[in-house]
Amino acid sequence: MSAFIRRCVGVLLVLLGVMLLIFIVLRIIPGNPAAVLLSEHANKETIERLTASMNLDKALPEQFLLYLSGALRGDLGQSYYLKRPVLDLVLEAFPFTVKLTIFSAAFAWIFGIAVGVISAVYQNRLPDYLFRGISLLGVSVPVFMVALFLQYLFYFKFSLLPLLYDGSAVSMILPAIALGWNSAGSVARLTRSSLIEQNNELYLDTAKAKGLTAKAALLKHGLKNAMLPVITMLALQLSSMLSGAVITESVFGIAGIGKLALSAVETRDMPLLQGTVLFSAFIISLGNIISDLINTCIDPRLRV
Repeated sequence: MSAFIRRCVGVLLVLLGVMLLIFIVLRIIPGNPAAVLLSEHANKETIERLTASMNLDKALPEQFLLYLSGALRGDLGQSYYLKRPVLDLVLEAFPFTVKLTIFSAAFAWIFGIAVGVISAVYQNRLPDYLFRGISLLGVSVPVFMVALFLQYLFYFKFSLLPLLYDGSAVSMILPAIALGWNSAGSVARLTRSSLIEQNNELYLDTAKAKGLTAKAALLKHGLKNAMLPVITMLALQLSSMLSGAVITESVFGIAGIGKLALSAVETRDMPLLQGTVLFSAFIISLGNIISDLINTCIDPRLRV
């Protein structure tokens, strides 16, 4: 329990660091957000009034303390461009991003683990070479290229799946594959290497001596131990999925946090961008804690 408390305190420190970092980065970028909102034809007095209403005329430490105190109360400010509370906008977009992430993670983990297991079982044979090539392709190709290729192949060429997300589960298939493709390649490579490493352990020789075949011993006893580093990677991949969601949601028209963050960047909407980044950092930190708990359930030695 003490270790869990320490991790929670660490998460709070990380979130504080993220808040400070994104606050500083947005303030050192040249330009006045008030001037961006009012366009170049606004007069100086109007810009100054809007700047004061946004608290942008105060000293930076005071601005940060105001933002921090509001965040502790659950108030992430109001969007400059959309004129709505940031927390409401993030919570509205969050279910779409969660749905995309769940579908993407399911594809990445099922496909990646299956490919990795097959490659390890048929090490240095034709299936291994074939699936290693698929894994390398998954790691190498960027998300937007996969998304555009899938749209061309499954919509324009064969008309099998919708081009854009329309709220149905079927329309989520292409975005999920596009976002999860890179992660699937990484999972497959790590699963293969972990299984091959376990194949050299003495406990598998004991299992073989008791009558199990090499494949059965590897899958029955070695797979469980090989999954420990894979589970850790799965949690860490939440960060890459959330960053890739910016592109994927834009390509497929999904109104999630990624698309919301992109809109905030385009309009120089600092409160909205700060809110999306902070919320994403919280989700990633939560995923890391969950992965630690799963690892301790699989391997009791980690509880010590």
